[in-house]
Amino acid sequence: MAAVRRVAYEAADSGLLSPELAAGIRPVKGVRRIGVRIGNWLTAEQSKRLLAGADRESLRGKRNYAMLAMLIGCGLRRGELLALRVDSIQLREEHWVADLLGKAGHIRTVPIPVWVKAALDEWKDAGGITEGALFRSINKTGRVWGTGMTPKVLWEIVREAASRASIDKLAPHDLRRSCARLCHLAGGELDQIQFLLGHVSIQTTERYLGCKQKLAVAVNDRMGIEPEDFRSPQ
Repeated sequence: MAAVRRVAYEAADSGLLSPELAAGIRPVKGVRRIGVRIGNWLTAEQSKRLLAGADRESLRGKRNYAMLAMLIGCGLRRGELLALRVDSIQLREEHWVADLLGKAGHIRTVPIPVWVKAALDEWKDAGGITEGALFRSINKTGRVWGTGMTPKVLWEIVREAASRASIDKLAPHDLRRSCARLCHLAGGELDQIQFLLGHVSIQTTERYLGCKQKLAVAVNDRMGIEPEDFRSPQ
């Protein structure tokens, strides 16, 4: 409907449509969207298989493993990963972090787990990368070249890794979603996951987690304030 309204405005400005008719089109609303778009989430076991399938002996394999580790271990967006620079990785409060420029120009700090940092160091040392873009192309002779990578290459890396792990229809953004859910299942607080992903709205984070209300075992069934007679067995 937004496109239709835009055409009506342009037609009215050009004299092809009466102002009254254009004004009548303006308040017409589009079809109500029911539900939300559902993506793929990997289980912890699937995530382990995805990472374990990388060939960490070759230079290309070290790079690919490090990229997969950043996606699923830190919940980065594709653009954030490809824009990552060597000097973006810093040590703060005795924890490695990455400073990122996310959507709409929002700057956030993303904690980097120890195992992910080890993968980054392995790739940097093998590729001789000391400054500039962290992830770069590798030519047919197996040498690092250029000043970055394209989204198409990243898609191929994820697709090949998914194929080796026998996972269907996996996209780079699914690894970001999986990071959120795995953090939640491990006991991560919702607001901390929101900070990790850089979401402005907590509702967006909830959609990433695929949260559903549990009625059989309700969250308020055992709060520690109920009388003895009404307490269910542990």
